[in-house]
Amino acid sequence: MCSVVGYVGNEYSRKFVLEGLSRLEYRGYDSAGFACIDPDNNRLMYAKSEGKLQRLVSLLEKEPIDGFAGIGHTRWSTHGASSEQNAHPHFDCEKLISVVHNGIIENHTELRHQLEKTGHTFHSETDTEIIAHLFESSLSVRKELPEAIVHLVQQLQGAYAFISLLNAHPDTMVLVRKRSPLCIGLGDGQMFVASDMLAFAGKTRNVIFMPDESFALVCKDSVELYRFDGTPIAVSVQEVDVTWDMYEKQGHDHYMLKEIYEQKTAIHDTVDFLHSVKDRIWDDMGMSAKQICALDSINLVGCGTSWHAGYIGKFFFETIAMLPTQLHLASEFRYLPFFPVKNNMFLAISQSGETADTLEAIRMVNEFQIPTVALTNVSSSTMVRESEGFVLTQAGREIAVASTKAFSTQVTALYWMAHRIACEKKIINTSQLESAQHDLLVAAEVLENTIENYKLSIIKDLAPRYARYKKMIFLGRHNSYPFALESALKLKEIAYILATAYPAGELKHGPLALIDADTPTIIFSHQDPLIYQKLVGNVQEVKARGGHVIAFAFEGQKELCDLADTVFEIPRVKSMLGPLAMTGLMQFFFYAIAKELDRPIDKPRNLAKSVTVE
Repeated sequence: MCSVVGYVGNEYSRKFVLEGLSRLEYRGYDSAGFACIDPDNNRLMYAKSEGKLQRLVSLLEKEPIDGFAGIGHTRWSTHGASSEQNAHPHFDCEKLISVVHNGIIENHTELRHQLEKTGHTFHSETDTEIIAHLFESSLSVRKELPEAIVHLVQQLQGAYAFISLLNAHPDTMVLVRKRSPLCIGLGDGQMFVASDMLAFAGKTRNVIFMPDESFALVCKDSVELYRFDGTPIAVSVQEVDVTWDMYEKQGHDHYMLKEIYEQKTAIHDTVDFLHSVKDRIWDDMGMSAKQICALDSINLVGCGTSWHAGYIGKFFFETIAMLPTQLHLASEFRYLPFFPVKNNMFLAISQSGETADTLEAIRMVNEFQIPTVALTNVSSSTMVRESEGFVLTQAGREIAVASTKAFSTQVTALYWMAHRIACEKKIINTSQLESAQHDLLVAAEVLENTIENYKLSIIKDLAPRYARYKKMIFLGRHNSYPFALESALKLKEIAYILATAYPAGELKHGPLALIDADTPTIIFSHQDPLIYQKLVGNVQEVKARGGHVIAFAFEGQKELCDLADTVFEIPRVKSMLGPLAMTGLMQFFFYAIAKELDRPIDKPRNLAKSVTVE
């Protein structure tokens, strides 16, 4: 969840490190810090501050420090409050070793007690500071750097990636990775290091993705890579073409607004890409056509927005491909009984491909020789490398913490996959698969057009009106219920309004007690006539108790529109794609409410984009 960035080379490091951190600040922004080696005396220098990165930038402008080797960090708090004291970098007793770290050291309490008994003094509440003191201790018994690192990692438990600078090795960065991403960009007389290659996009296309449980010694002209047992690893360099310019706001007030408007293109790109790989898709997934035809069930696993997309996907697989489908929350999955079954596959859904809980679920399933497939937006991600196969969406990079186009492209890919599997199993024919692709493009048009239809009324009237409410209830049925869950999450994330979602049929089993005039009920309709009539009945229950209703209805659903206090009317699409058609308007509505409340929309408090800790 935190960002780590490092540089060693012929140029001064501070400019790159701060720029890299600014690109990755979406991963965490509670505090920030920078450390470098003084080129005159090899002394470690540092600066850190509470709050967002700009405070550190201002501090360094007033009291500048710089060097040819430097590391930086932006923090999402796990251990200890957001404070200057807890900000990275952290140091050993003599401030001869500095560390910036992403992840969690699970046995930090035990290690802290051991180190304190031997005379070490700690100055923060973090688990990270343990690393610096333990490194100091390891160097006292293992004089050579690789041997000391082996001794260090043998004592650490958890998932982590860290970069360390030592004044005794002023030209070298130490990198360590275990179940948390870390990559190296190779330049001419310089090396760039980061938890995400976006930090050095545009500076090099040659990238080393560090293997799991490995460490590296990085100098300006060389990289030495080792396994945790000290065995050397051959360095594998990949060419990756990514630039930073495409991620600027391009005139929008927020990245989230830009990304809302990019959804039509992202859906088109995803459909076009999947169509282009339709004949080799089973190879990409690491399976054969025979295995696909033999499937008796599918398991979907994800967290947050990806879990909601998977929930919608469950309806696709069961209705279109006729496959019983189980949905799992990755954060719970490893702690429940697991019953492996034959002719099954696990589809793990993650925007970044680095989500820690989902990665751990994949690793667990891999032990049982069950096919695992990553559905992600990042081809170079850990999840792609550790799964047997992959399916790629084409959302492009998301910068805003609250997911928009990643969600819509995941739903798109799941709908396409359900049809592609159904086609392979002879449930549908090729013509029907092509029709499904067309239906996705129609839904993308509706997604964009409904924003334009309601844009002015939302900005001028509806956002100011609904920004005054402190809580809201969300309702849906069938696949509009998981969409209600996603919608409630969006409102919570960016507007800080308490939002709770229920299956509409459960109203009478308790939630009706929450209905009053000060708690708007947002209901997401469905195009199936029977489900629609049930939803109308639920709205009548709300209105009979003095409730205020906001309806996302489809064209021709007059009874629902007449009951509601506020109506968004959406053109009809293929019935199963109702949630996708409603996505853009829902996101824009809540974006406008959050803007009315002057929230930090791209970087909501307490959150981070890529959840790389469990």
